[in-house]
Amino acid sequence: MITSLAESPEYQLHVKQMELNSLLEVTQAINNNLPEEALYKIYHFILRGNLHINKLLLCIYQDKWEKKAVFGTTSSFDHVHEDLISLDLKEVTSTENEQVPVIFQEFDEIIPVYHRDALLAYVFLSQNQIAYREGIATDTKFIQTLTNLIVVAIENKKLAAKQMEQEALNRELQIAKRVQERLFPKKLPDNPYITVKADYFPHQSVSGDYYDFIALPDEKYFVCIADVSGKGIPAALLMSNFQASLRILIRQTTDLLRIVSELNHTLYEILGGERFITGFFALYDHRAHTLTYINAGHHPPLLINEYGTNRWLKTGTTVIGIFDSLPFINYEVIENVSHFLLFGYTDGVVEACNSLEEEYGDERMQKVIEEFAQEKPSHLHQKLIESIHDFCGTTPFRDDVTLLTLKVGNPDK
Repeated sequence: MITSLAESPEYQLHVKQMELNSLLEVTQAINNNLPEEALYKIYHFILRGNLHINKLLLCIYQDKWEKKAVFGTTSSFDHVHEDLISLDLKEVTSTENEQVPVIFQEFDEIIPVYHRDALLAYVFLSQNQIAYREGIATDTKFIQTLTNLIVVAIENKKLAAKQMEQEALNRELQIAKRVQERLFPKKLPDNPYITVKADYFPHQSVSGDYYDFIALPDEKYFVCIADVSGKGIPAALLMSNFQASLRILIRQTTDLLRIVSELNHTLYEILGGERFITGFFALYDHRAHTLTYINAGHHPPLLINEYGTNRWLKTGTTVIGIFDSLPFINYEVIENVSHFLLFGYTDGVVEACNSLEEEYGDERMQKVIEEFAQEKPSHLHQKLIESIHDFCGTTPFRDDVTLLTLKVGNPDK
Protein backbone atom coordinates (compact mmCIF):
# COMPACT_ATOMS: atom_id res chain seq x y z
CA MET A 1 0.00 0.00 0.00
CA ILE A 2 1.41 3.43 -0.99
CA THR A 3 1.38 5.77 2.01
CA SER A 4 3.20 8.84 0.61
CA LEU A 5 3.82 10.68 -2.60
CA ALA A 6 7.49 9.72 -2.48
CA GLU A 7 6.58 6.02 -2.62
CA SER A 8 4.37 6.24 -5.71
CA PRO A 9 5.81 4.81 -8.92
CA GLU A 10 4.62 7.89 -10.79
CA TYR A 11 6.55 10.25 -8.53
CA GLN A 12 9.67 8.09 -8.56
CA LEU A 13 9.49 8.04 -12.38
CA HIS A 14 9.06 11.83 -12.34
CA VAL A 15 12.14 12.23 -10.14
CA LYS A 16 14.25 10.01 -12.38
CA GLN A 17 13.06 11.88 -15.45
CA MET A 18 13.84 15.23 -13.83
CA GLU A 19 17.32 14.07 -12.81
CA LEU A 20 17.95 12.69 -16.28
CA ASN A 21 16.78 15.93 -17.92
CA SER A 22 18.96 17.97 -15.57
CA LEU A 23 22.04 15.89 -16.36
CA LEU A 24 21.24 16.07 -20.08
CA GLU A 25 20.87 19.85 -19.96
CA VAL A 26 24.20 20.26 -18.18
CA THR A 27 25.95 17.80 -20.52
CA GLN A 28 24.65 19.61 -23.60
CA ALA A 29 25.81 22.94 -22.17
CA ILE A 30 29.27 21.49 -21.56
CA ASN A 31 29.43 19.96 -25.05
CA ASN A 32 28.37 23.29 -26.55
CA ASN A 33 31.38 24.83 -24.78
CA LEU A 34 29.31 27.43 -22.95
CA PRO A 35 31.33 29.85 -20.81
CA GLU A 36 31.81 29.29 -17.09
CA GLU A 37 29.22 31.86 -16.04
CA ALA A 38 26.56 30.24 -18.25
CA LEU A 39 27.20 26.86 -16.63
CA TYR A 40 26.78 28.35 -13.16
CA LYS A 41 23.48 29.97 -14.24
CA ILE A 42 22.18 26.62 -15.49
CA TYR A 43 23.25 25.01 -12.22
CA HIS A 44 21.51 27.78 -10.29
CA PHE A 45 18.26 27.34 -12.27
CA ILE A 46 18.17 23.56 -11.92
CA LEU A 47 18.66 23.58 -8.15
CA ARG A 48 16.34 26.47 -7.49
CA GLY A 49 13.60 25.59 -9.97
CA ASN A 50 13.52 21.79 -9.98
CA LEU A 51 15.07 20.37 -6.82
CA HIS A 52 13.18 21.91 -3.87
CA ILE A 53 16.24 23.87 -2.70
CA ASN A 54 15.47 27.02 -0.64
CA LYS A 55 19.05 28.16 0.03
CA LEU A 56 22.25 27.39 -1.77
CA LEU A 57 25.88 28.47 -1.78
CA LEU A 58 28.43 26.93 -4.14
CA CYS A 59 32.09 27.63 -3.32
CA ILE A 60 34.88 26.57 -5.68
CA TYR A 61 38.58 26.32 -4.87
CA GLN A 62 40.71 27.94 -7.59
CA ASP A 63 43.90 29.09 -5.87
CA LYS A 64 41.53 30.32 -3.18
CA TRP A 65 37.92 29.69 -2.15
CA GLU A 66 35.41 31.76 -4.10
CA LYS A 67 31.62 32.03 -4.26
CA LYS A 68 30.26 30.90 -7.63
CA ALA A 69 26.48 30.52 -7.09
CA VAL A 70 24.17 31.68 -4.31
CA PHE A 71 20.45 32.21 -3.70
CA GLY A 72 17.99 32.49 -0.81
CA THR A 73 20.62 33.50 1.76
CA THR A 74 20.75 36.36 4.25
CA SER A 75 24.52 36.80 3.86
CA SER A 76 26.30 37.72 0.62
CA PHE A 77 29.26 35.36 1.20
CA ASP A 78 31.53 37.54 -0.94
CA HIS A 79 34.62 36.60 1.08
CA VAL A 80 34.67 32.93 2.04
CA HIS A 81 38.31 31.91 1.70
CA GLU A 82 39.33 32.46 5.32
CA ASP A 83 36.19 30.69 6.58
CA LEU A 84 36.76 27.63 4.38
CA ILE A 85 40.52 27.24 4.37
CA SER A 86 40.52 25.11 7.52
CA LEU A 87 37.31 23.19 6.77
CA ASP A 88 38.04 19.55 5.92
CA LEU A 89 34.96 17.45 5.19
CA LYS A 90 34.90 14.08 3.46
CA GLU A 91 31.14 13.41 3.41
CA VAL A 92 27.79 15.16 3.65
CA THR A 93 27.77 16.96 6.99
CA SER A 94 25.23 18.86 9.06
CA THR A 95 26.07 22.52 9.66
CA GLU A 96 25.60 21.78 13.37
CA ASN A 97 28.99 20.07 13.28
CA GLU A 98 31.35 21.93 15.61
CA GLN A 99 34.04 22.52 12.95
CA VAL A 100 31.61 24.36 10.65
CA PRO A 101 32.06 28.17 10.94
CA VAL A 102 29.08 30.09 12.34
CA ILE A 103 28.59 32.03 9.11
CA PHE A 104 27.40 28.85 7.35
CA GLN A 105 24.88 27.79 9.97
CA GLU A 106 21.97 29.36 8.11
CA PHE A 107 22.19 26.24 5.91
CA ASP A 108 21.22 22.71 6.90
CA GLU A 109 23.98 20.64 5.37
CA ILE A 110 27.25 20.74 3.47
CA ILE A 111 28.13 18.55 0.50
CA PRO A 112 31.85 18.23 -0.32
CA VAL A 113 32.70 17.62 -3.97
CA TYR A 114 35.83 15.63 -4.80
CA HIS A 115 37.50 14.55 -8.01
CA ARG A 116 40.33 12.00 -7.83
CA ASP A 117 40.77 12.68 -4.11
CA ALA A 118 41.09 16.43 -4.72
CA LEU A 119 38.56 18.68 -2.98
CA LEU A 120 37.04 20.94 -5.63
CA ALA A 121 33.96 22.49 -4.05
CA TYR A 122 31.54 22.75 -1.16
CA VAL A 123 27.77 22.99 -1.62
CA PHE A 124 25.89 24.54 1.31
CA LEU A 125 22.11 24.08 1.09
CA SER A 126 18.75 24.04 2.82
CA GLN A 127 15.88 22.10 1.30
CA ASN A 128 12.20 23.01 1.27
CA GLN A 129 10.89 21.88 4.68
CA ILE A 130 7.49 20.76 3.37
CA ALA A 131 9.13 18.64 0.71
CA TYR A 132 11.53 17.33 3.34
CA ARG A 133 8.68 16.29 5.69
CA GLU A 134 6.79 14.61 2.84
CA GLY A 135 9.86 12.65 1.87
CA ILE A 136 10.28 14.24 -1.55
CA ALA A 137 13.45 16.18 -0.78
CA THR A 138 16.18 15.87 -3.39
CA ASP A 139 18.77 13.18 -2.82
CA THR A 140 22.07 14.82 -1.84
CA LYS A 141 23.94 12.25 -3.93
CA PHE A 142 22.30 13.64 -7.06
CA ILE A 143 23.24 17.20 -6.08
CA GLN A 144 26.77 15.97 -5.45
CA THR A 145 26.86 14.28 -8.88
CA LEU A 146 25.44 17.32 -10.66
CA THR A 147 27.90 19.67 -8.93
CA ASN A 148 30.80 17.36 -9.70
CA LEU A 149 29.82 17.32 -13.37
CA ILE A 150 29.72 21.12 -13.54
CA VAL A 151 32.88 21.76 -11.50
CA VAL A 152 35.03 19.14 -13.23
CA ALA A 153 33.90 20.41 -16.64
CA ILE A 154 34.89 23.95 -15.69
CA GLU A 155 38.23 22.75 -14.33
CA ASN A 156 38.87 20.85 -17.56
CA LYS A 157 37.98 23.93 -19.62
CA LYS A 158 40.48 25.99 -17.64
CA LEU A 159 43.17 23.34 -17.94
CA ALA A 160 42.59 23.16 -21.69
CA ALA A 161 42.74 26.95 -21.96
CA LYS A 162 45.98 27.02 -19.96
CA GLN A 163 47.42 24.31 -22.16
CA MET A 164 46.51 26.27 -25.30
CA GLU A 165 48.02 29.42 -23.81
CA GLN A 166 51.19 27.52 -22.93
CA GLU A 167 51.41 26.02 -26.41
CA ALA A 168 50.96 29.48 -27.93
CA LEU A 169 53.63 30.87 -25.59
CA ASN A 170 55.97 28.02 -26.49
CA ARG A 171 55.49 28.79 -30.20
CA GLU A 172 56.20 32.46 -29.55
CA LEU A 173 59.29 31.56 -27.54
CA GLN A 174 60.57 29.34 -30.33
CA ILE A 175 60.08 32.16 -32.83
CA ALA A 176 61.78 34.62 -30.47
CA LYS A 177 64.62 32.15 -29.94
CA ARG A 178 65.21 31.78 -33.68
CA VAL A 179 65.08 35.55 -34.16
CA GLN A 180 67.51 36.12 -31.30
CA GLU A 181 69.92 33.49 -32.57
CA ARG A 182 70.09 35.41 -35.85
CA LEU A 183 71.19 38.53 -33.99
CA PHE A 184 74.46 36.90 -33.01
CA PRO A 185 77.35 36.82 -35.51
CA LYS A 186 76.89 33.97 -37.96
CA LYS A 187 80.60 33.28 -38.23
CA LEU A 188 83.45 34.21 -35.92
CA PRO A 189 87.10 34.35 -37.08
CA ASP A 190 89.36 31.44 -36.28
CA ASN A 191 92.74 31.89 -37.95
CA PRO A 192 96.41 32.18 -36.93
CA TYR A 193 96.10 35.93 -36.30
CA ILE A 194 92.74 36.39 -34.64
CA THR A 195 90.30 33.98 -33.00
CA VAL A 196 86.95 34.78 -31.43
CA LYS A 197 85.01 32.20 -29.46
CA ALA A 198 81.57 32.68 -27.87
CA ASP A 199 79.38 30.36 -25.82
CA TYR A 200 75.86 31.29 -24.86
CA PHE A 201 73.61 29.47 -22.35
CA PRO A 202 70.23 31.18 -21.91
CA HIS A 203 68.48 30.60 -18.59
CA GLN A 204 65.18 30.50 -20.49
CA SER A 205 64.51 29.99 -24.20
CA VAL A 206 65.52 33.58 -24.82
CA SER A 207 67.61 35.97 -22.80
CA GLY A 208 69.02 39.45 -22.41
CA ASP A 209 72.66 38.47 -22.95
CA TYR A 210 74.34 39.62 -26.12
CA TYR A 211 77.73 39.53 -27.78
CA ASP A 212 79.01 40.78 -31.11
CA PHE A 213 82.09 40.88 -33.27
CA ILE A 214 82.40 43.05 -36.37
CA ALA A 215 85.35 43.19 -38.75
CA LEU A 216 85.83 46.77 -39.98
CA PRO A 217 88.00 48.29 -42.72
CA ASP A 218 91.73 48.84 -42.18
CA GLU A 219 92.13 45.74 -39.98
CA LYS A 220 90.05 47.12 -37.14
CA TYR A 221 87.79 44.88 -35.11
CA PHE A 222 84.89 45.77 -32.87
CA VAL A 223 83.85 43.45 -30.04
CA CYS A 224 81.23 43.80 -27.35
CA ILE A 225 79.38 41.86 -24.69
CA ALA A 226 76.23 43.13 -22.97
CA ASP A 227 73.52 42.16 -20.51
CA VAL A 228 69.99 43.56 -20.21
CA SER A 229 68.38 43.87 -16.79
CA GLY A 230 65.63 41.26 -16.43
CA LYS A 231 65.02 37.97 -18.19
CA GLY A 232 62.90 36.31 -20.83
CA ILE A 233 61.07 37.90 -23.75
CA PRO A 234 61.10 41.53 -22.44
CA ALA A 235 64.89 41.39 -22.06
CA ALA A 236 65.26 39.71 -25.45
CA LEU A 237 63.13 42.38 -27.16
CA LEU A 238 65.21 45.15 -25.64
CA MET A 239 68.40 43.39 -26.64
CA SER A 240 67.21 43.11 -30.26
CA ASN A 241 66.63 46.88 -30.31
CA PHE A 242 70.06 47.41 -28.79
CA GLN A 243 71.67 45.20 -31.43
CA ALA A 244 69.97 47.05 -34.28
CA SER A 245 71.06 50.44 -32.93
CA LEU A 246 74.61 49.25 -32.34
CA ARG A 247 74.96 47.82 -35.82
CA ILE A 248 73.82 51.10 -37.37
CA LEU A 249 76.19 53.15 -35.24
CA ILE A 250 79.27 51.01 -35.83
CA ARG A 251 78.81 51.42 -39.58
CA GLN A 252 78.79 55.21 -39.12
CA THR A 253 81.69 55.65 -36.70
CA THR A 254 84.36 53.84 -34.71
CA ASP A 255 84.32 56.52 -32.00
CA LEU A 256 83.39 54.53 -28.89
CA LEU A 257 82.43 57.66 -26.96
CA ARG A 258 79.84 58.53 -29.58
CA ILE A 259 78.62 54.94 -29.90
CA VAL A 260 78.04 54.45 -26.17
CA SER A 261 76.49 57.91 -25.73
CA GLU A 262 74.09 57.37 -28.66
CA LEU A 263 73.12 53.91 -27.39
CA ASN A 264 72.38 55.36 -23.97
CA HIS A 265 70.22 58.12 -25.42
CA THR A 266 68.29 55.71 -27.65
CA LEU A 267 67.56 53.29 -24.79
CA TYR A 268 66.52 56.12 -22.49
CA GLU A 269 64.06 57.43 -25.08
CA ILE A 270 62.53 53.96 -25.46
CA LEU A 271 62.31 52.99 -21.78
CA GLY A 272 62.36 56.26 -19.85
CA GLY A 273 65.03 54.98 -17.49
CA GLU A 274 63.02 51.95 -16.33
CA ARG A 275 65.48 49.34 -17.62
CA PHE A 276 69.21 49.36 -18.26
CA ILE A 277 71.98 47.51 -20.06
CA THR A 278 75.51 46.83 -18.93
CA GLY A 279 78.04 46.50 -21.70
CA PHE A 280 81.69 46.32 -22.63
CA PHE A 281 82.74 47.85 -25.98
CA ALA A 282 86.21 47.50 -27.47
CA LEU A 283 87.95 48.40 -30.72
CA TYR A 284 91.17 46.63 -31.67
CA ASP A 285 93.40 48.23 -34.30
CA HIS A 286 95.58 45.43 -35.66
CA ARG A 287 97.92 47.78 -37.52
CA ALA A 288 98.49 50.16 -34.63
CA HIS A 289 98.41 47.38 -32.01
CA THR A 290 96.04 49.36 -29.82
CA LEU A 291 92.98 48.28 -27.87
CA THR A 292 90.46 51.03 -27.05
CA TYR A 293 87.58 50.21 -24.73
CA ILE A 294 84.70 51.56 -22.63
CA ASN A 295 83.17 49.56 -19.82
CA ALA A 296 79.52 50.61 -19.23
CA GLY A 297 78.81 49.15 -15.81
CA HIS A 298 79.65 45.61 -16.95
CA HIS A 299 81.67 42.97 -15.11
CA PRO A 300 85.26 43.86 -16.11
CA PRO A 301 86.75 41.62 -18.81
CA LEU A 302 90.17 40.14 -18.18
CA LEU A 303 93.08 41.10 -20.47
CA ILE A 304 96.15 38.81 -20.50
CA ASN A 305 99.15 39.87 -22.60
CA GLU A 306 101.90 37.74 -24.12
CA TYR A 307 103.95 37.95 -20.94
CA GLY A 308 101.17 36.53 -18.79
CA THR A 309 100.41 39.87 -17.14
CA ASN A 310 96.70 40.37 -16.58
CA ARG A 311 94.43 43.27 -15.74
CA TRP A 312 90.69 43.89 -15.36
CA LEU A 313 89.30 46.45 -17.80
CA LYS A 314 87.18 48.82 -15.69
CA THR A 315 87.46 52.28 -17.26
CA GLY A 316 84.27 53.70 -18.74
CA THR A 317 80.90 54.85 -17.48
CA THR A 318 77.80 53.71 -15.63
CA VAL A 319 75.09 51.43 -17.01
CA ILE A 320 73.35 52.72 -20.13
CA GLY A 321 69.65 53.52 -20.39
CA ILE A 322 69.10 54.99 -16.91
CA PHE A 323 70.11 58.60 -17.62
CA ASP A 324 69.14 60.82 -20.54
CA SER A 325 72.77 61.91 -20.62
CA LEU A 326 75.52 59.82 -19.05
CA PRO A 327 76.87 61.56 -15.91
CA PHE A 328 80.44 60.68 -16.92
CA ILE A 329 82.17 58.68 -19.62
CA ASN A 330 85.82 57.75 -20.11
CA TYR A 331 87.76 55.47 -22.37
CA GLU A 332 91.19 53.86 -22.24
CA VAL A 333 93.66 53.14 -25.02
CA ILE A 334 96.03 50.26 -24.34
CA GLU A 335 99.06 50.43 -26.61
CA ASN A 336 101.59 47.89 -27.85
CA VAL A 337 99.22 44.91 -27.65
CA SER A 338 99.93 42.54 -30.51
CA HIS A 339 99.61 39.23 -28.66
CA PHE A 340 96.87 39.03 -26.06
CA LEU A 341 93.74 37.33 -24.82
CA LEU A 342 90.61 39.27 -23.89
CA PHE A 343 87.98 37.35 -21.93
CA GLY A 344 84.50 38.80 -21.34
CA TYR A 345 81.50 37.29 -19.60
CA THR A 346 78.08 38.05 -18.15
CA ASP A 347 77.15 37.92 -14.48
CA GLY A 348 75.59 34.46 -14.74
CA VAL A 349 79.14 33.05 -14.69
CA VAL A 350 80.38 34.44 -11.39
CA GLU A 351 76.93 34.34 -9.74
CA ALA A 352 76.38 30.63 -10.40
CA CYS A 353 75.77 28.96 -7.03
CA ASN A 354 76.25 25.56 -5.45
CA SER A 355 73.85 23.83 -3.05
CA LEU A 356 75.26 25.89 -0.14
CA GLU A 357 74.36 29.15 -1.91
CA GLU A 358 78.05 29.94 -2.44
CA GLU A 359 78.84 31.84 -5.65
CA TYR A 360 81.41 30.65 -8.15
CA GLY A 361 83.01 34.10 -8.04
CA ASP A 362 85.75 36.03 -9.83
CA GLU A 363 88.69 34.26 -8.20
CA ARG A 364 87.75 30.77 -9.37
CA MET A 365 87.03 32.10 -12.86
CA GLN A 366 90.33 33.99 -13.05
CA LYS A 367 92.29 30.94 -11.95
CA VAL A 368 90.87 28.85 -14.80
CA ILE A 369 91.42 31.59 -17.38
CA GLU A 370 95.04 32.09 -16.38
CA GLU A 371 95.70 28.34 -16.38
CA PHE A 372 94.38 27.84 -19.93
CA ALA A 373 95.08 31.27 -21.46
CA GLN A 374 97.68 29.81 -23.83
CA GLU A 375 95.24 27.19 -25.14
CA LYS A 376 92.71 27.65 -27.91
CA PRO A 377 89.72 29.74 -26.78
CA SER A 378 87.41 26.78 -27.39
CA HIS A 379 89.47 24.69 -24.95
CA LEU A 380 89.54 27.53 -22.43
CA HIS A 381 85.74 27.79 -22.54
CA GLN A 382 85.36 24.05 -22.19
CA LYS A 383 87.53 23.99 -19.06
CA LEU A 384 85.73 26.99 -17.55
CA ILE A 385 82.30 25.45 -18.16
CA GLU A 386 83.49 22.17 -16.63
CA SER A 387 84.78 24.09 -13.61
CA ILE A 388 81.46 25.88 -13.14
CA HIS A 389 79.48 22.64 -13.40
CA ASP A 390 81.83 20.89 -10.97
CA PHE A 391 81.32 23.72 -8.49
CA CYS A 392 77.53 23.97 -8.89
CA GLY A 393 76.81 20.25 -8.97
CA THR A 394 73.10 19.73 -9.61
CA THR A 395 72.18 23.34 -8.80
CA PRO A 396 70.91 24.96 -12.02
CA PHE A 397 72.14 28.33 -13.28
CA ARG A 398 70.11 31.27 -12.01
CA ASP A 399 70.84 33.54 -14.92
CA ASP A 400 71.95 33.60 -18.52
CA VAL A 401 75.60 32.67 -19.06
CA THR A 402 77.70 34.06 -21.90
CA LEU A 403 81.44 33.67 -22.50
CA LEU A 404 83.37 35.66 -25.12
CA THR A 405 87.08 35.37 -25.85
CA LEU A 406 89.13 37.39 -28.33
CA LYS A 407 92.65 36.05 -28.93
CA VAL A 408 95.13 37.91 -31.10
CA GLY A 409 98.54 36.66 -32.27
CA ASN A 410 100.19 33.45 -31.07
CA PRO A 411 99.64 31.73 -34.44
CA ASP A 412 100.95 28.41 -33.13
CA LYS A 413 98.35 28.19 -30.32
